[in-house]
Amino acid sequence: MKIESIVTIKKELKHLPKEELIELCLRLGKFKKENKAMLTYLLFQADDEQGYISAVQETVDELFDEMNTYSYFYMKKTIRKILKQIRQYIRFSKNKTTEVELLLYFCEKLLQLKPSIFNNTTLTNIYERQIESIQKKIGALHEDLQFDYNQRIVELESLE
Repeated sequence: MKIESIVTIKKELKHLPKEELIELCLRLGKFKKENKAMLTYLLFQADDEQGYISAVQETVDELFDEMNTYSYFYMKKTIRKILKQIRQYIRFSKNKTTEVELLLYFCEKLLQLKPSIFNNTTLTNIYERQIESIQKKIGALHEDLQFDYNQRIVELESLE
């Protein structure tokens, strides 16, 4: 089966009646958890970006609280899982400030971990890559936001 391009799908969707579009969205939501999460964001949370950020931060807090910190092996697995989930939430939003906020929060949580992530090379590299990524993304934001976020990065670096 040949999978059609987004442009072709968009053209076809324009010709469908409202009821069929609703039915297609519901069918799409049944197949994958990610699709359902995306629909939830678009329908209920897209209007309140700050509320969305807070909800994601609560989820991240829960994941960090459940982390097994007795072994760096389990810490690495959990941290990668959390980062993957954060990236998924970022893709839903497509808002650059949301992306920077969530990644900064992730880095803050990494620094609070006991034992320290700086005793493990892999965890240190994950942290440093995220800081570099944040700095690149900050460059695309408004000057006032750039200043605020750069201040937060300086604060993070002072905690290291």
